[in-house]
Amino acid sequence: MLVHRGWGQGDVALVDCAREHTEGRLAHPIQRLDRGASGPVLFARNAAAARRLSRWAEQGHCRKRYLALVRGLAPESLVIDHPMTRRVDGPELPARTEFRRLASVESEPRTVSLIDVSPLTGRLHQIRRHLKHANHPLIGDANYGRGDLNRAFCARYGLNRLALHAWQWRIENPEAGTTLSGIVPIPEDFAVPLAAIGFNLTEISKCLTDQAQQS
Repeated sequence: MLVHRGWGQGDVALVDCAREHTEGRLAHPIQRLDRGASGPVLFARNAAAARRLSRWAEQGHCRKRYLALVRGLAPESLVIDHPMTRRVDGPELPARTEFRRLASVESEPRTVSLIDVSPLTGRLHQIRRHLKHANHPLIGDANYGRGDLNRAFCARYGLNRLALHAWQWRIENPEAGTTLSGIVPIPEDFAVPLAAIGFNLTEISKCLTDQAQQS
């Protein structure tokens, strides 16, 4: 589902659904989610809140952490510091993404790794482009991944989606010194293929929960 109209074709946009649950049908998306990924999307219910939350997001106070399935044996941890554009035709801007490996499996047709990814800046398709730059592209990514590998994992394990899920959200209020955060469970259309590939989701979920409590 599209977050809002203007970035692609679709009968329904998430912002339309959000507006149905607010007074005056107002909902402003603050941080978008790539179509094909899963996880939380933050909305503001009025323009003033949208401006404030957008400012906090630019300052790094609104963050998400992602679970990603990537090609190959990923390093235990890595910081990718590679500039990119915010928009397709825009100037290059600093961009940083960090990840740590949770587990790896020697699956068929090749080894894959499950990683915990944190984008430290907000650029267009940042995680997907940075993982491609690191030579560990996302499984299921039609734009930046490998088509033959995507088809193989779809046929063998039923992974028919982008292997990217925002599992944690966190909003820090720098004015009040308060924090809101939450965890979004791995959806079934991602969890079932991960288990079929050979990942222990009980251990993975416990690891993510422990990490969330420490952050």
